[in-house]
Amino acid sequence: MVVESESEVLRTSRALTSVREATGEDWPAIWPIVEEVVRAADTFAYEPTMTEAQARSAWLDAPVRVVVAVRDGVLVGTANMYPNRPGPGSHVASGSIMVDRTVRGSGAGRALVEDMIDWARRQGYAAIQFNAVVDTNAAAVHLYESLGFVTLGIAPGAFRHPELGDVGLRIMWRELRGPDAGAGAGPAAGPDAGTVATLAADTETEV
Repeated sequence: MVVESESEVLRTSRALTSVREATGEDWPAIWPIVEEVVRAADTFAYEPTMTEAQARSAWLDAPVRVVVAVRDGVLVGTANMYPNRPGPGSHVASGSIMVDRTVRGSGAGRALVEDMIDWARRQGYAAIQFNAVVDTNAAAVHLYESLGFVTLGIAPGAFRHPELGDVGLRIMWRELRGPDAGAGAGPAAGPDAGTVATLAADTETEV
């Protein structure tokens, strides 16, 4: 009998995970993932009592781009992405990622973040900034660091964890241009963010 190593299993899982643009028809499968994360209140600074209509407006309707991760025909994760700030800040991207609890650690989150990096680079963003990565979310921090993100700073006690009390929020940065970005330079400015709503919580992650 051949026993696969953990790394081989993860590589296989990632290979079987596809990422595609989300549609309104995906919402019934997206909502349970979003709801579980929001109700847990340990990685996202969303209001835990948020209604489904409020969640759909924030997650699916407001961002510039929303995608889903699919494995064996089942939706297992989702991400949205948008300019980090309007106007003079619109050349830097941001986004949020959520993954179904049953598949976390199997590569779905990595596939979503890699897709976000590729999209942001193709759109000409200078970098990706994650504004509020909960410091105790070790899996997300490790994933981001493995994909080239660095921590610019930690706001101490800025997130009220339901079990651990006040914990830090990290600002994490991924350069997309220049010699250390792994790709050629893009245009100087990102997409116009004038009509894009700023979400209540920027880029907390459950991967």
